[in-house]
Amino acid sequence: MGKRYFCDYCDRSFQDNLHNRKKHINGVQHQRARKAWFDLFRDAATTLTEEQDKKVCRKFQQTGRCDFGNNCRFSHMSEEDIERLKLQAEAEERRAKEKGTSGKDYGIDAPIDLWLSKRKKQNKPVPINSSSERDETEVSDFHLPPGLPDLQNLPPSLRPPSSRTWNFPSNIEWG
Repeated sequence: MGKRYFCDYCDRSFQDNLHNRKKHINGVQHQRARKAWFDLFRDAATTLTEEQDKKVCRKFQQTGRCDFGNNCRFSHMSEEDIERLKLQAEAEERRAKEKGTSGKDYGIDAPIDLWLSKRKKQNKPVPINSSSERDETEVSDFHLPPGLPDLQNLPPSLRPPSSRTWNFPSNIEWG
């Protein structure tokens, strides 16, 4: 018996080779199971907008069940369900505002300059005393983990090296 591949989405295993894996991954059962898994983690606002865009499923409305189930392209939510979803989306939005982040601060569309400026404000440089000259200070992006003593209290062998201590001759050949 050779290697077996286990799919976490579908809860099944099969012989692991390229043909079987491609066949499984492109299969309808796997695609549905994967979509169902990722739908569990969607926020209420996204679900609400998708459900409001769909028309109501007549068969589900009349009989209470639909042959297509979760794969139906029509909405199976009643007006009460949509109202509950609206309240949940509003509550999530309020919680995000209370935390001070709307989730849009560092989104994909945000420019990198905005992110870098916020990072620079959060990470203020730490002055480092040089081991050879203690009165001059350099500014570095090096930060100690919380709970450790200041750099001035560390022995010289544990201090981070400064750019001055790396004196390389200009005629050196690398590699």
